[in-house]
Amino acid sequence: MTTAEIIESFSKYKEGSLKGRYITQNNIQPLLTKWKDKFTIDQIGVSENKLPIHLIKIGSGAKPLLFWSQMHGNESTTTKALFDLFHFLNDTTNELALQILKECTLYIIPMLNPDGALAYTRVNYNKVDLNRDAQNLSQVESKVFKTVVEKVKPLVSFNLHGQRTIFSAGEVPNSAIVSFLSPASNKERSLTDSRKKGMRIIAEMNKALQTIIPGCVGRYDDGFNINCTGDTMEYNGYTTILFEAGHYPNDYNREETRKWMFLSLITALKFISYNGVTINNCEAYFDIPENGKLFKDIIVRNYSLNSEKVDISIQYNETLKGGKLNFIPIIAQIESQITENGHIEYDCNVVNVTIYNVLEKLEIGGEVEYLSINNEKFSIFPIKK
Repeated sequence: MTTAEIIESFSKYKEGSLKGRYITQNNIQPLLTKWKDKFTIDQIGVSENKLPIHLIKIGSGAKPLLFWSQMHGNESTTTKALFDLFHFLNDTTNELALQILKECTLYIIPMLNPDGALAYTRVNYNKVDLNRDAQNLSQVESKVFKTVVEKVKPLVSFNLHGQRTIFSAGEVPNSAIVSFLSPASNKERSLTDSRKKGMRIIAEMNKALQTIIPGCVGRYDDGFNINCTGDTMEYNGYTTILFEAGHYPNDYNREETRKWMFLSLITALKFISYNGVTINNCEAYFDIPENGKLFKDIIVRNYSLNSEKVDISIQYNETLKGGKLNFIPIIAQIESQITENGHIEYDCNVVNVTIYNVLEKLEIGGEVEYLSINNEKFSIFPIKK
């Protein structure tokens, strides 16, 4: 399959029952039950608050590959993409899927932090960031994960995450829709053979993505922290690739980004199944610009405040209320000139904008109630332009 054919197939393979950003164990359990006759699915442990953690085994090839998602409970885009991938791999008429299953064995933890997923938080039930617990192994989820690594001994590991809307693909006004990292294994950030193998696979994914979201792929910072899971994996000699699902314009539910995660995963699997792991041409990894932080969700420019013209930025605070995810608009900056870019921008020299907030006056940290734009009230967030 070509890149275009993989993209075209997405609607066919998309798991329709998973939507939005709030994905919990309750959402995936029916799907695990559905797939149990097709794939090997085992409960490998429980979370700190006794929710189940599962491992899914697919394929019979000699190349073991390990995937884990929602290590941070509020980063669910890659979980959706994994369940899309299951439909792809289950298609017995798809030659690429058959090739992957013949060459590779996939071991997948779709939700490593079910407690964090339920509470829609980065941390687990004990408020520990599992991605900083790779050395201490203080949490049961960390111990479960370590046991899986020791059992699988993966040829390549896929560390699946989500990225905030602030990130740009370099120091240019392009949103980082997808970002990757081949983590360092030491403070010197040495380019070990293990790391180069990850770099080569990332370069292949970037090549595919550039055909459809050109200039919108970023490279995550490779500063070494032995407490991080990916860094520990590389330290122990396991080739690891960090995926960061970022922001596509107006896509706060990450349904478009989900498609590019699907493409990236299949592109990586295609490369590994046909080529194995190689370091040839790994230098193309450095063609990907390092992430910048050049975005705010909304910027209102030249706003009249206290007889002055100021720029005001608004960021959404993702908050769980009544079992539903809400995007709460919070004033992040009030400055004479904001140098970042807004995913949505309004210039008060061009349009009539009034910011109505919950507090009596506009101030940093205040919650925005609604915007009036040319006398039209926008009270539903996020705004789509």
